[in-house]
Amino acid sequence: MKNFSNTYIFIFSIVMVVIVALMLSLAAMQLKPFQDKNIEIEKKQNILASIRIKSTVKDAVDLYGKYITDSYVLNNKGERQEGVEAFTVELKNELGKPALERLLPVYVGTLDNQSKAYVMPLRGKGLWGPIWGYISLQPDMNTVYGSVFDHQGETPGLGAEISTEWFQKPFIGKTIFKDSTEFVSIKVLKGGAKKDDPHAVDAISGGTITSKSLEAMLDSCLVQYKPYFIQNRHK
Repeated sequence: MKNFSNTYIFIFSIVMVVIVALMLSLAAMQLKPFQDKNIEIEKKQNILASIRIKSTVKDAVDLYGKYITDSYVLNNKGERQEGVEAFTVELKNELGKPALERLLPVYVGTLDNQSKAYVMPLRGKGLWGPIWGYISLQPDMNTVYGSVFDHQGETPGLGAEISTEWFQKPFIGKTIFKDSTEFVSIKVLKGGAKKDDPHAVDAISGGTITSKSLEAMLDSCLVQYKPYFIQNRHK
């Protein structure tokens, strides 16, 4: 068996580490366009889901182009900001800024009956990691048209149920204003909401912490749009 000096072994190890690192970097660069495309498609699917349009990986881009007919970015006063594309705004980054500096994306869906639905992104903290989603409002800027929620690591069968249709569907028809100006958001109530409560839905049994985290997400994200809602509501 041939013996190698410590210097040879050290140099050989460094060379192998550099080669492997270069190969991994090259692979990452080649895969990035595909990863970015998958992220784009998933985002478009979620926005579509919030206006109750089902899509697949294959047809999401076409359906997005058909149903999402406008998008724009607001400041905290509800004023449109020029030169920024809504789709490029990452809410995770915006929430790290002071409230007065945040950019607030809005997506406008035009439905088959030509009515409009206005979509806002959501992001918050769950029990084990981030939770996020989209919620759409009817032209009155008060009544929920649809919603979609997801999570990174909530408990299967408990908090993870926020991503299921049975949990999301009851949000339809709920309202976020108690009167013309009093913003109350939507409560997620342990033990169940009253059937005639226009501002509440049932929490997940056994998933109280995630349910309340979602409630907090709705409140903290939607309240930022309050000036826009009040200024642009249509009967």
